Amino acid sequence: MFSIPFERITEQSGCCFMKSFYCLLAALFMFTMATSQYVSLYAITPNNIADSNREKEIMIKGSARVNMVSIPAYQYFRVKNDSVKRPCIIICPGGGYSHLAVSHEGVDVARFLNSIGVNALLLKYRMPNSMNQSNKSIAPLQDAQQAIHLARLHADEWGIISDKTGIMGFSAGGHVAASLANHYMDSKIVQPENISLRPDFQVLIYPVISFRDFGHAGSRKNLIGPDFSAEQIQYFSNEEQVNAKSPPAFIVHAKDDLVVPVKNSEIYHEALQKNKVPAYLYLFDNGGHGFGMANAQSQEQWPVLLEKWLKEGHYISK
Repeated sequence: MFSIPFERITEQSGCCFMKSFYCLLAALFMFTMATSQYVSLYAITPNNIADSNREKEIMIKGSARVNMVSIPAYQYFRVKNDSVKRPCIIICPGGGYSHLAVSHEGVDVARFLNSIGVNALLLKYRMPNSMNQSNKSIAPLQDAQQAIHLARLHADEWGIISDKTGIMGFSAGGHVAASLANHYMDSKIVQPENISLRPDFQVLIYPVISFRDFGHAGSRKNLIGPDFSAEQIQYFSNEEQVNAKSPPAFIVHAKDDLVVPVKNSEIYHEALQKNKVPAYLYLFDNGGHGFGMANAQSQEQWPVLLEKWLKEGHYISK
């Protein structure tokens, strides 16, 4: 079982990992791998309305983002094509449920995970859109459920340790990840194999957690619309959905985040603690929102902390 105690630390109380982090970055840049192409997530996409594909990838300050995703897909990054089975993390980039930040919250993350011995599945989940979906509010959750279903269904073929399969999300992608982590029993997909949709752990980086007033209004509006019900708010406020079987969590946020208030992570961490779920919360003093793999305003770097956490949780070898 997971051995990490309940923890909440801030940048001031943490140790300096900067030297180790730069060693990791050096290894990452030296690391070479064959990048696969995107593959369709479904044979037949559920909750789908046939429409023209308006998906468009654009570059903003050297970072790629994909707008108007209506055809869900995944890109699989395998550490090595050998017979060794390894952990796998499904990555959900952020973008406020309006686009996906597929570079600094996607491909860069997958390459880092590969460098520490973890397979990665980069999920291109659908953007909520009533023109493309019968029920736009469940489309991203459906895609996350399908991603973990595929990872476990193809575990032998893809070299995955089935019971070391986690979900990871940034910003609104963190909301997708946390929704999967707490609604794993509420299957939105058809899967005759009855494979568990519960992630073994969750990694949340500056996540949108709540759809209450302290959450992120843009993500809420894009996912459930301006005319929402009390039931929808409760269902998608993940701090209210935590239970004793919610997976262990690694959470990172900056105190000065003006886009997604740090209260999102704090209240989620509290809910996990209340339910006796192992949870680790690291708070940067500064960093704002959307810093991806490296917070330029801090000497501490969360990828080093994540590697340590995964080792202590016995997901990767020490």
